[in-house]
Amino acid sequence: MARLAVVSKRLLPVGLRLAPSQVWGSIRLVPVLRDQVPGDLRFTRRPYGDNAAVVTLEGERMAPGVKYVSYVPHGLVMDWDDRSAEVTVDTRLQPSDGKVLKKNNLSLRVLHRMAHREDKNRLRLLPLHLAMEGFLAQSFGGPETAWSEYSAQALSEGLNPRHEGSVLGWVSTAFSEALRIFEIHEQQVGVLIFHADLLLSASIVSHPEDYRALHRALLEDFYGDLLLQYGFLGDVPALGLSVDDTAVSSVGELRTAIEHMRAHWADFHGSMAGGLIGADVHAHTVYEAGPFHLQRFVTSLVPSEENHIGEFIQRGDGTLEYLKTYRLSAAQTRRAYLLKHLAEGEWNLERTAALLNTSRDDLVLRLRNAGFGYLLKEHVLLEAARRQARR
Repeated sequence: MARLAVVSKRLLPVGLRLAPSQVWGSIRLVPVLRDQVPGDLRFTRRPYGDNAAVVTLEGERMAPGVKYVSYVPHGLVMDWDDRSAEVTVDTRLQPSDGKVLKKNNLSLRVLHRMAHREDKNRLRLLPLHLAMEGFLAQSFGGPETAWSEYSAQALSEGLNPRHEGSVLGWVSTAFSEALRIFEIHEQQVGVLIFHADLLLSASIVSHPEDYRALHRALLEDFYGDLLLQYGFLGDVPALGLSVDDTAVSSVGELRTAIEHMRAHWADFHGSMAGGLIGADVHAHTVYEAGPFHLQRFVTSLVPSEENHIGEFIQRGDGTLEYLKTYRLSAAQTRRAYLLKHLAEGEWNLERTAALLNTSRDDLVLRLRNAGFGYLLKEHVLLEAARRQARR
């Protein structure tokens, strides 16, 4: 395993192409196709079926330390070698990982690491939770200097605990119905999910057979509040393109016209996903498995832009083999934006306020409104509120 520094890179769909979208109400699904499938990387769903999971991030599984707690309906098992067409069957025969604790008809699964090596060429990962844990860990330790403005809890425990909310895909009947009725292409390995024509998530794997097996499992992934927030809006347009029949006089010309039409479709849907696909992201390598590099990322965190977190796998040649993303809400972006600048300002309020081009009092109130008021002493909050009221 290799843990490398955070680097800025562009998330490019190398080895992939987009097909025309399919629309159901406010849900638009854009199929992602892969023409060249080497077959040496496969994914299999491992269901858990517990009420919640506790993931030990460091040390032994049951040892004290920082834990990640969430509902985790399934893991993904990644196999890579020359026999990957066969190993997915072997994976289903593996016993489920983790230790299960049961009490009063409730079960709690204790898992070891977000990405856990199980065999020479087998890695179990927790899809999206890998990215969310990295997001929650941002500035988790709190201030390293005992600034007088911070509470005793902030100085001793940092942001502990820190939590974010999300919703599972099955809460949207429109999303469930869209997955049920839409066509799956022969070479389809993923999908871009739009809600009210806003990019909600992207899900891509390496092999078409694996995508077919995981297609309905998209309902078990978690999504931002846009899935509910835009649920009451009207239908989105079908956005169709047509062929000018007056310019077609042969089968060859018809084939060429259709190819041009599909290229226009791909360009258009690619521009709709421009906040993610082709965007600059801050990536961190979590695991190196042969020629494959598992990384998690976050976008710019600029509040005026759409922002995503996620994880992806690339080959050494840049081919995108796996991608799972989660769109941050405006409130989640604001919280991360503040924490990012606090860390850059070494948790000094005056220095951080200067980075944000605002006043110290405004920064204090922004921290309180973002849910971080517990980090500051009560009198600091009251003084900032009084001065703001007088102004």
